[in-house]
Amino acid sequence: MTYDVSRRMLLRGGLGVAATGLVAGFPAGAAAAPGAAPTAPAPTDADVSGVPTLDPLVTQRADPFVTHPVDGTYYFTGSVPEYDRLVVRGAPTIAGLATATETVVWRRPASGRLGGHIWAPELHRIGGRWYIYFAAGDSDDVFRIRMYVLESALADPRDPAGWQLRGQIRTEWDSFALDATTFAHRGHRYLVWAQSEPEIAVNSSLYIAQLANPWTLATKPVRIATPTRSWEVQGFAVNEGAAVLVRNGRVFLTFSASATDSRYCMGLLTADADADLLDHRSWVKRPEPVFVSNEQTRRWGPGHNSFTVAEDGVTDVLVYHARDYRDITGDPLYDPNRHARVQKLYWDADGTPLFGIPVGAGGPIVRLSPADASRYTFVRHVGSTVVVDTDSRALADTQFRIGAGLAGADTVSVQSVDQPGWYLRVVDGAVRLDPARDDAGFAGQASFHRVPRANGRVSLRLAGVSSAFLRHEDGRLTVGPAVPAHQSTFRLT
Repeated sequence: MTYDVSRRMLLRGGLGVAATGLVAGFPAGAAAAPGAAPTAPAPTDADVSGVPTLDPLVTQRADPFVTHPVDGTYYFTGSVPEYDRLVVRGAPTIAGLATATETVVWRRPASGRLGGHIWAPELHRIGGRWYIYFAAGDSDDVFRIRMYVLESALADPRDPAGWQLRGQIRTEWDSFALDATTFAHRGHRYLVWAQSEPEIAVNSSLYIAQLANPWTLATKPVRIATPTRSWEVQGFAVNEGAAVLVRNGRVFLTFSASATDSRYCMGLLTADADADLLDHRSWVKRPEPVFVSNEQTRRWGPGHNSFTVAEDGVTDVLVYHARDYRDITGDPLYDPNRHARVQKLYWDADGTPLFGIPVGAGGPIVRLSPADASRYTFVRHVGSTVVVDTDSRALADTQFRIGAGLAGADTVSVQSVDQPGWYLRVVDGAVRLDPARDDAGFAGQASFHRVPRANGRVSLRLAGVSSAFLRHEDGRLTVGPAVPAHQSTFRLT
């Protein structure tokens, strides 16, 4: 969530004192044959990676948070447009969250403390109990935002009977504070949050501290990021909405920046997994944003993300909110249409995350990797030109949707993700990416039979031409016989 200067940015006096003793019972480390094969239908999500591309997942739920599965259930929470309550829904699959019944587990009081705006809940399982971290204002000043924690000892976090308010998370300053998240690493549990520090002339910076228990700091806050780059200060100078993913010997921390309109975007901090996370020098901010609005897919203001894992228990999933339109009437904070969305998170050969673009509506997404090349070699388009190369950081250029064929019957067509309505097409033996035309000639040139191969791989044969397969030859995508087979076979990743 962000806020403007008129929303009580005044910093009020009084310093909170961080607790330094560890609380008994707090588990500091807790977390958690060519051409002859039959044709096959277009792949389902499960055929590809087990990751649903759900856009939207849940409508009118900003700041979305999806847990890792607990006892076979995923749980979802997020900010409601009325900013007056906390909600939880659960399902055995990520896709199931879209239609799952939503339960109100807590409502703000009619007056007094916590009677103002209720923002950005996160649901965490720590030491056999559930905790909801959230931000709340007061009834007489809805923007006097501070961080609070609810606790439940019940097994099901959808049961409102179990929730009790543990209190406010007190930091060094009694000032605007929000977007708390927690993670465990190397025997310690940490809290990361956004706050307006009195001596820093920005709306909010990011801080980290160790926790003594889920609602009490054990160390003094350390500022690890503040908005200084042009993409972080559009509308407001904001770093907020942190989410943490520990992978490949590093700690990756995403955050959101700028105002909550179409300029909202995501940045990335990285620390070595062996580093002292309480040393601000351990954290390196990527110079450019990693996830921004995209006019082609018509998704604006992506941000305030969380991470979960697919049903395969391995594949990382990005959860975020974005709007379907750019222009907003009035204050964007009160525009209700930030929808929760889900898409696969990719990884580069160097072990860093690849976010790509907000993919927009449509079916499952694949990358085509030639079976005779490295797993980081992909079919990629550069404008209308189609190549095969290892520039894996150009993620959006390598993402396609294999869907119902334009020629009908049992065919499929391959549509670009970052250029919706543009299809792989064979013209005079050359493979191109072109915008669709409403004629039979184009449909035939852009339709293929999907031929299954071993180990989940596929070949794509041009509709109506038995010897015309898509082939990889010396960095080019060509058309020819399916011999040798490895040149006309692709992994779907």
